[in-house]
Amino acid sequence: MTSTPFQKILIANRGEIALRILRSARALGYRTVAVYSTADAQARHALEADEAVCIGEPLPAQSYLNISAILAAARQTGADAIHPGYGFLAENEDFAQACREAGLVFIGPSPESIRAMGHKAEAKRLMQKAGVPCVPGYDGDDQSSERLAQEAQRIGYPVMIKATAGGGGRGMRKVEQAQAFADALRSAQSEALNAFGSAQVLLERAIVEPRHIEIQVFADRHGNAVHLGERDCSVQRRHQKLIEESPSPAVSVALRERMGHTAVQAVQALGYEGAGTLEFLLDASGEFYFMEMNTRLQVEHPVTEAVTGLDLVEWQLRVAAGEALPLQQSQIQFNGHAIEVRLCAEDPAKGFMPQSGRFCEWSSSTALRVEHALSADSEVPPYYDSMVAKLISHGAHRQEALRRLRAGLQDTVALGVTTNQAFLDQCLAHPVFVAGQATTGFIATHQDALLSSPEGLLARALTLVAWLSVDPHPQAQQAGPLVPRLPMQLQLAVQEQTFSVQVTRQLDGSFEVSGAVSQGHDFKHKVRGVHRTGRSLRYTLDGVATTATVLQEAGDWWLQLDAQAVRVSDLTRVPAARQGAAGGDGRVRASTNGRVVAVQVSVGQRVAVGAALVTLEAMKMEHVHVARAAGTVSAVHVSEGVQAAAGSVLVELDLEKS
Repeated sequence: MTSTPFQKILIANRGEIALRILRSARALGYRTVAVYSTADAQARHALEADEAVCIGEPLPAQSYLNISAILAAARQTGADAIHPGYGFLAENEDFAQACREAGLVFIGPSPESIRAMGHKAEAKRLMQKAGVPCVPGYDGDDQSSERLAQEAQRIGYPVMIKATAGGGGRGMRKVEQAQAFADALRSAQSEALNAFGSAQVLLERAIVEPRHIEIQVFADRHGNAVHLGERDCSVQRRHQKLIEESPSPAVSVALRERMGHTAVQAVQALGYEGAGTLEFLLDASGEFYFMEMNTRLQVEHPVTEAVTGLDLVEWQLRVAAGEALPLQQSQIQFNGHAIEVRLCAEDPAKGFMPQSGRFCEWSSSTALRVEHALSADSEVPPYYDSMVAKLISHGAHRQEALRRLRAGLQDTVALGVTTNQAFLDQCLAHPVFVAGQATTGFIATHQDALLSSPEGLLARALTLVAWLSVDPHPQAQQAGPLVPRLPMQLQLAVQEQTFSVQVTRQLDGSFEVSGAVSQGHDFKHKVRGVHRTGRSLRYTLDGVATTATVLQEAGDWWLQLDAQAVRVSDLTRVPAARQGAAGGDGRVRASTNGRVVAVQVSVGQRVAVGAALVTLEAMKMEHVHVARAAGTVSAVHVSEGVQAAAGSVLVELDLEKS
């Protein structure tokens, strides 16, 4: 068996992925090279590597997927190995082959293994030969719509349509009835062609309410192969994972041994080398079916590291250099329970629409393992995946890990860009998840409950902003009888809703704040300051002392209340004529950073509620900005082709009075 020693590693990825690999590479004494796009010139991975090379504009060149530019960076810096991270390049057979031909060590499996497992239909056939149970379906070459419709009827509804050339939820559709098949097929094929360059699909029987269970495997060139247990990845949106844990609440010791043995048999049959993950669907009866194999390290690998105590990136580097696996199967121990959540720049209330922009405040819990590349003032570009951080907890048992994760998530401050932080907290708190019973249908089934805000949150946010607007430098003090106590009336807006709030200073130095968050839901709170240090505010609300993060940014108030980030606009000084019947100041702001692809109105044009005004493109999705109230366009501040910043004013309206 040949060894393939190397000295300097180029990391062909960005963000937290690159930083994670940097950490293990440095621990083993390797020099490191980062690559970056012009959008990431000040990104942490570009600044912290020993060397860094710019490989082009973020779009349309797709710099991080530009194989020739990455190989040129390796030649320029003398890197003799490339780690592809765990993105698209990690499963790109052409990239692995190009590294081989360039004399570079590819830290991953061979091009042949990637090719075999990268095509879902071929992978399924190989797994069947290796004795791995597979979901019944169709993976033939006849891709005519007529043949696919016939096969779907034979398999029986519901069926899954899946792109054969890729994963990550792209090109995947679940079809419940035959009448919907043709439209779903066209949509899946179009998405697959755009994402992977191939419109070919396969069909599978949809397993009703399954668990998504994956087995982490490792193999070396000496014929050794082991599994490192399972991860439960059932909590997903748009077929993309949000919460992962190990071990799975649904997997017994006996089932773990059976699934692990099956996974090891599969990689040995392939002659596989490196890290990989076999993904299975587990039904209610305990039967499992192969879905696909990811020929790379997964985003969720930290939960496996937590329960095994191993560094999986270190294992990758050792195997790529030609070493044998550090441990045999009998030496691998599993301890405790670990859970990971993916913090994403997205708006769950708007269909998990990706968000971009600038964080005006970021701090993470020191009680958790947090993988990220953020800082205060970090930009979230509109070009890349929406995940910005991973939070991982570990405990002696599941309840402890869950408790620690919720506490750490609530201690995390992420202001300035909308994230799924509150949604994740609601998922972790939901009785179904707490009981360990979440399946792949968890979010779809419980979405209304998961999107709801804790009772009293809005009233609490309005109370704090109203009070701070009147008393911006609060401190514990007695007001005395000479302090004016006349009530002040404020107009505050949250998510395009306007609220009238009254603030009255009390003789004891506290403030009484009252208003209504909806018809019949009035509130009245007594609030007073304890102390304020920078952006940390200690206060009492109705006699209970607590802490919040509060700051003003671009004229708005941002508050972090446990896991909830709330943005409040003060419209008190905006002329009533501009607030309109539905509230707001008549200014339509960009919901995200993005390129203007269409301006649908002009100055002087009258628009009705819901009329399209401007369309932005960000993270490969279009975001149509509409009028929230009827009015006349008084100003248009953008034109097609320009880049708009999140929160910038796109269009101004003179709103009609009710």
